[in-house]
Amino acid sequence: MGEYQHLIREQDGDTVTITMNRAARRNSLSAEHLGELLAAFREAGESGATGIVLAGAGPVFSAGHDFADVAARDLTGVRELLRLCTDLMQAIQSVPQVVIARVHGLATAAGCQLVASCDLAIAAESAGFALPGGKGGWFCHTPAVPVARAIGRKRLMELALTGDVVDAATALDWGLVNRVVPDAELDAAVADLLARATRGSRASKALGKQTLYAQLDRPEADAYTIALEVMAAASQLPGAKEGMAAFLEKRRPSWPD
Repeated sequence: MGEYQHLIREQDGDTVTITMNRAARRNSLSAEHLGELLAAFREAGESGATGIVLAGAGPVFSAGHDFADVAARDLTGVRELLRLCTDLMQAIQSVPQVVIARVHGLATAAGCQLVASCDLAIAAESAGFALPGGKGGWFCHTPAVPVARAIGRKRLMELALTGDVVDAATALDWGLVNRVVPDAELDAAVADLLARATRGSRASKALGKQTLYAQLDRPEADAYTIALEVMAAASQLPGAKEGMAAFLEKRRPSWPD
């Protein structure tokens, strides 16, 4: 998909940046916007990039679902909208690249869901996070799914039931983001973490990400069954063989992928 109406896709070297660009609508997620995001992530996933940055233009990262779109739909239409949103969240976790959220301003409802669905997240000190449905008329059921897996039950309950905004420092303490930095240092911090997270064999990293998501939240015995078989098979990958050879030969590796 070459041209987008609601986002900007840029590539700099091995990094693709996808910037939500509906600043006038606080980067709210209409069906058209969600469809473009899904297409952009799929396009990036099929590229040779090693990392993807998800950002937002304007003063807000994302205010979540576009209520004008939701209110115009019947039950079947809302189901279709939420399925599209779920497809996007699952695509973020299924692409082989490392995906990092660059968060500034507010990330609320499905915007908070986006942050929780990314592999990594860096927040500016100005950032805030909320599941505001708890103080309104439409509870944040689907946004709570990845958020729960990031912050745990009691903190999820507080976030979801009160609907209150938590600041970046609290989000860091709760495990929703990896780092909090001054706003002026946000881009540098994102680039630094992404560079460190994309080192090594691309094939190994992609398989590692896929397996981490596959074993998370499973009983320990099941998680070990999955991880053991994948790790054994991965030992035969060219990247694994080169990494071990370089270690044994005390030299820098030359990654084949």
